[in-house]
Amino acid sequence: MKYATERMNSMGKAQRPYFFMFDFELKRPVIHPLDELPEDIIISTPLFENSGPERHKRDDAITLKAEPVSFSEYKKAFKNVIRNIVHGNSYLLNLTFPSRIITDANLEEIFYSSRARYRLLIKNKFVVFSPEIFVRIDEAGTIKSFPMKGTIDASVPEAEKIILEDEKEKAEHNTIVDLIRNDLSMNAENVRLERYRYIDTIETSSYTLLQVSSEIAGALGPGWRARAGSIIGSMLPAGSISGAPKKETLRIIRESEISDRGYYTGIFGIFTGKELDSAVMIRFIEQNDKGYVYRSGGGITYLSRMEMEYKELVKKIYVPLG
Repeated sequence: MKYATERMNSMGKAQRPYFFMFDFELKRPVIHPLDELPEDIIISTPLFENSGPERHKRDDAITLKAEPVSFSEYKKAFKNVIRNIVHGNSYLLNLTFPSRIITDANLEEIFYSSRARYRLLIKNKFVVFSPEIFVRIDEAGTIKSFPMKGTIDASVPEAEKIILEDEKEKAEHNTIVDLIRNDLSMNAENVRLERYRYIDTIETSSYTLLQVSSEIAGALGPGWRARAGSIIGSMLPAGSISGAPKKETLRIIRESEISDRGYYTGIFGIFTGKELDSAVMIRFIEQNDKGYVYRSGGGITYLSRMEMEYKELVKKIYVPLG
């Protein structure tokens, strides 16, 4: 971890463009100069794209059948999380599980057929199609984060009103906004909330989702490029997919979830030499020797209802298609 952040600092100081990726447990960071990017890493982001022609894009619809974690398995973890929340060990915890999926597409077809602001393919390993920005830093040193918390099916009558007025969703979102403000304040001055609980729309092959985000900004000042790795490292794991308080919540995640997350809910991004952009690795399909696994989850608070949280985990198993 230290080597990775120091390498980012060094390349940032030299204004040398690079790709970076951190797993959730911060055990396997990956840093590559963009001019030395391995052929098995395919990226599509607002700042950089090397995906080339959409030669693997499917003309027909991709089928995806999920076999989610059993409700009894989820119940066991959920109860442990709630017990810790009641004891004051956490206020918000993002609980996730892997679900086996059966699909007629391979990872490359999913990458080229999906539509998302941030897409990443590590060939024969995993694909990401994420709507969630982690942090952006512009040339002037303005740093912004866009935590995403709150999801609802757009077909529900008055869906936008329901999600924005739901007390559980408000509490969850407010906790993450406070956490991200604190994270930014470790490195930036004049940290402020610029937009609060606005709606993003996400289209999938079978339905439309509404997701709630906020925008938080601060000022890093001159010389930030030589500190970019340290800045990113200080904010990991991302607050929106861990919880608060972060250190104790991470302990509860380790004892509640059935396996390490790996690169799921880690982050990846691009430094162009002048600015930086990054994403949280949600909406994640990985390949193993038994087939494909889709990882998903949601935030748990003292107001959470177990059945609803389980349904949200299942609802997030989708590929947003163009």
